[in-house]
Amino acid sequence: MASFVETSRDGMVAVVTLNHVEKRNAMSMEMRHELLGVLEDLQLDATCRAIVLTGAGGSFCAGGDLLTMRSDDPVGSRHRLELGHRIIRLLFAGPKPSVAAVEGHALGLGLALTLACDMVVAHPQTIFGASQSRVGLMPDMALLWTLPQRVNMGKAKQIMMLGEPFAASEAAVLGLVDVLAEDRPVLTVALEEAKRFATAPPLAVALTKAALARATDLESAFAMEADGQVMLLQSADHVEARAAFFAKRPMVFQGR
Repeated sequence: MASFVETSRDGMVAVVTLNHVEKRNAMSMEMRHELLGVLEDLQLDATCRAIVLTGAGGSFCAGGDLLTMRSDDPVGSRHRLELGHRIIRLLFAGPKPSVAAVEGHALGLGLALTLACDMVVAHPQTIFGASQSRVGLMPDMALLWTLPQRVNMGKAKQIMMLGEPFAASEAAVLGLVDVLAEDRPVLTVALEEAKRFATAPPLAVALTKAALARATDLESAFAMEADGQVMLLQSADHVEARAAFFAKRPMVFQGR
């Protein structure tokens, strides 16, 4: 059976590639299941410190696979959404930092996957869009949350309600793209950025991601600080960081 998600490694960075080129990597149920399984495994892999999410064939993800969506199966539709939610949760709040390497199209679900990652690297010719409204649907896969985190509410409403595509240059101005890969391959730049994340202290990164995903007000932020910081102060990584700081040597983190 063909695999719709491929993985490779570059040191401590795992490269996860959506691979259904004929459909510009539009996501079917099979791809959702595969991607979820890969991401779950990587969260538990101590040798993986960062993830790059990209697409094969010059396109990131053109959205959901419309041919596999059924209007007469509400139970199946809910299951489809729940699978997507688990994928987004792992990218957005999971312990491993993630970088989206985006080119071609990032539409609908593709935009949601992009914004669930911690950093976005894009080719200047990439086309973005919250295209769900163009097929009579509302944004899903957490776009209702992640898009307003990146742009102001007024612009988020326009992007989601109108569904109009826009270029990477505009996305960069809006704050949806962190790095435009103008002179080098997108994946090369994304790997460089992911390797920076991979050298950061894993426990501190994991707790920071979890806290940012859950913090809704000042008091909840204080509560998560109190729990997380006390634990981190007792970690071997903190001991190593202190020793390296005073010895003026590079820090080597073990994630414990």
